[in-house]
Amino acid sequence: MKNINQQAKELIREHLTFWELARQNYAALEKVQTRRLEVNGYPVILQFNPERIRSSAAKIDKQSLAARPCFLCEAHRPGNQKWIDFGEEYQIIVNPFPIFREHLTIPIRTHQEQRILLRYKDLLSLAEVLTDFIVFYNGPKCGASAPDHMHFQAGNKGFLPLETNWRKTPKKPMVSFGQAGLYALRDFLQPAFIIISGSKEDSAILFNHIYSLLEIRPDEYEPMMNVLAWKEENYWFTCIYPRKKLHPACYYAEGDANILISPATVEMAGVFITPLEKDFRKVTAGDLQQIISETCLSTEEMDQLISKSKSYYL
Repeated sequence: MKNINQQAKELIREHLTFWELARQNYAALEKVQTRRLEVNGYPVILQFNPERIRSSAAKIDKQSLAARPCFLCEAHRPGNQKWIDFGEEYQIIVNPFPIFREHLTIPIRTHQEQRILLRYKDLLSLAEVLTDFIVFYNGPKCGASAPDHMHFQAGNKGFLPLETNWRKTPKKPMVSFGQAGLYALRDFLQPAFIIISGSKEDSAILFNHIYSLLEIRPDEYEPMMNVLAWKEENYWFTCIYPRKKLHPACYYAEGDANILISPATVEMAGVFITPLEKDFRKVTAGDLQQIISETCLSTEEMDQLISKSKSYYL
């Protein structure tokens, strides 16, 4: 019997033969234009991807969400879209609007809001079986275009600059538990945390620790964050990006000042999606630096979390 990783790759290949929407968009991805820039001393990629306008411009206020059918609910998905069951709750499906050449979406069967705290170990379990993929989570106000339906995504390894960038940056040890260690990447592309662990359970303890350090705003139910996880040999790696804002000011600006970049996990990991050609042509490294500084924590805010961590007991 084929493993989940093999089944997922076959699912993508199969859909490209009979699902015209996916076939066209994956074919277009092969010809997508990119630019390479350097931000904070780290290489990043700018990708001109018009089909991602649905995500970048998605309205996620309560009224807009209530007015549209949820595209992750099985009843509203295309009738010919197949899936792979993962556990009792999850369905692995092909993302028809790809950023990666192999791009999966992994919703739960029932319509429940995007919330990671009790599902973090599910993220690690997916990273364990999807060995050729990085699995990631967009918080409900951190890039998720369906914040009303719990889901993860996964994309093929070897694409995100994060995969090599994180190894180049200094890692400040914060705390350890069992087989897991938590490190601060305070001088990174943007401040982030990384958990390196040989145990899902120990990793979850440290994730809960980070979660408890972060602010939950009065009108929200979880801290703003983007999360990626992958497994190499016997270790899980989890990168956590605390956020303070969904959109930068340029997202709402008018005229030449407007830049339609809506930072989500992929942007945190170094691939900035521009659905509009005008933005792809004009965006500079300085623009991306400004977007990061407005939507992510500052070094000073990161240092406050590091200090706060010292007063917490695991």
